[in-house]
Amino acid sequence: MKEVQIDTEFIKLDSFLKWCGEASLGSEAKAYIMDGEVKVNGETETRRGRKLRTGDTIEFDENFYKIK
Repeated sequence: MKEVQIDTEFIKLDSFLKWCGEASLGSEAKAYIMDGEVKVNGETETRRGRKLRTGDTIEFDENFYKIK
């Protein structure tokens, strides 16, 4: 599991996918999320504006991330 440091209170899910390098464009991140390919804290998440906070875990394409 990769830990990702954020310097704000939260980061939106679509922005996170770009921040960690899983998506190069916002539209690409949106497509992954809307297609149900992303899990947050073990549950499929389809809201691209989902706010991620410290301690949340994200799973995408067999990669795991934890917000630090």
